[in-house]
Amino acid sequence: MSLRREALNALVNITDHGAYANLRLKKASENLSRQDAKWLAAAVYGVLDHLLYIDYMLAHFTKGRQKPMVRGILRMGAHELLFMHVPEAVACNECVNLIKEIGKGALSGYVNGVMRAMARAKDHLPALPQEPVERLSIKYSWPQWLVREWVERFGEADAERLLKRRPVGISIRAQYPYTAARLQQTLDVRGIAFSRGTLDDACFHLQEGMHILDEPLYKNGSITVQGEGAMLACRACAVRTGTRVLDACAAPGGKTAYLYALARGKADITALEYHAHRVRLLQSTLNRLGARADIRRQDATVFVEDFCEAFDVVLLDVPCSGLGVTGAKPDIRYVKTRRDIEGLCALQQKLLNTCARYVKTGGALIYASCTISFDENELQVEGFLSRHPGFALEDLSPYFSMRDEMLKQGTIQLLPCKHHTEGFFIARLRKK
Repeated sequence: MSLRREALNALVNITDHGAYANLRLKKASENLSRQDAKWLAAAVYGVLDHLLYIDYMLAHFTKGRQKPMVRGILRMGAHELLFMHVPEAVACNECVNLIKEIGKGALSGYVNGVMRAMARAKDHLPALPQEPVERLSIKYSWPQWLVREWVERFGEADAERLLKRRPVGISIRAQYPYTAARLQQTLDVRGIAFSRGTLDDACFHLQEGMHILDEPLYKNGSITVQGEGAMLACRACAVRTGTRVLDACAAPGGKTAYLYALARGKADITALEYHAHRVRLLQSTLNRLGARADIRRQDATVFVEDFCEAFDVVLLDVPCSGLGVTGAKPDIRYVKTRRDIEGLCALQQKLLNTCARYVKTGGALIYASCTISFDENELQVEGFLSRHPGFALEDLSPYFSMRDEMLKQGTIQLLPCKHHTEGFFIARLRKK
C-alpha cells in the first residue's frame, strides 16, 4: 500500500467515520519510517486544518456529492495545490494514481479534470463570502456557530487573530529532580532549537530535532510533554511541603506529576480517575516520571465522605470541549456542537458542586479547562459563586509571572494569539 493510500485511509476514517486524528495517525505510522510518518501527519493534519476552505473551493469545480474516498482524494490534491506548493502536474498525477490504486480507475478522468481545473484557477480562485462570520468560517475552517461566538465576544479583528493561529510545536518540561537548567544545557549541547515559556519559564517550546517517544530523557522520566496552560493551572495551586492536594480529574497524569515536581515531592497528593484504562494510563505516567500520588478509581461527581473539607487545594481540570487545543487537534473543531457544550456544562457543574465540598476553610479550588468557551468558563464560575457564597475569586497575580488585569479578578483566559499558549482557562476560588 502506498504512503498516499495510507494517508487517504486515515483521512477518510477521521472525516467520515469519527476516528480521532491523533490515534488514527499513530496507528497508521506504526510501521513507517520517521520521515514517512512526518509526511503522513503533515498531509492529513494539513487537510483537516483547512477543510472548510478546501471544500468551499472544490464545490466550484465539482457537481453533486462525491463518495468519501473520491472526496478524500480531491481534498488531498487540493491541499497539495493550495497549501503545500506541490507542482501542479505532480499533484494532478498523484490524485489520478491514487484513484486507480483504490480500484476506481473509471473515475480517473473525472478526478484529473477537477484537479486540472483547480490548478488553472489557482491564482484567481472564487471569492469568499462578504458576510464576516461566513467569510471567517471558510477562510480559517472553523464552524460558524463558534466563529459567531468569538466575533461577538472579542470583535472581528481579534477573533480573526484567534482563528488563524497555528500550532507552535511541541512543549516539554523537566521533571524533578531533573531541572530546567540541566534541560536547557542538554538542548544547547545537542543543537536543538527551542524557546523558553513566556509565562512559565520551566516550559520549553521545541522546533525540530527531538523525537519524543524515542528520546532517552523521555523514557527515563527526566522530561515530559506539557503545555504552558496546563503548567500554569498547577502553578495556581501553590503547592509546597505538606500541602494536601486533590487532582480530581487526573488522567493522563501530567498535572499530577507537575504538582509533585513543584513541591519537590513533599506534597500529599491524591489523584482521582474513573475509567479503568485511564487509571492505568495515570499510573504509567507517574511511574515513568518518578512521581507519587494516592491514585483512586473514583467518579469525581460522586461525593466521598472521607474527603469532606480534607484538602488545602483541589485542582479541577474539567472535561471540556477542547477548543483551546485545536491547533494541534484540528479535527476537534468539526465535531463539537452547541449541544455538546450544554452537556459538558452540566457535567462541569456537578464536578464543581462535589469538589467544592472537599476544600478546607481557607483553602482553594482551582477550576481549569483547555477551552475558549464563555459558557464553560466564565459563566460556569459565575454560576458556581452564586450557588456557593462561601467561595470568592482570589487574585492570581502572585502565582504567575505575567501582567494581565484579569489576574487580579481571579481568572485568566489564555489565548494563543495573545499569550502564545494553548487556549486555557484558570480560576482560583478561595473558601472563606
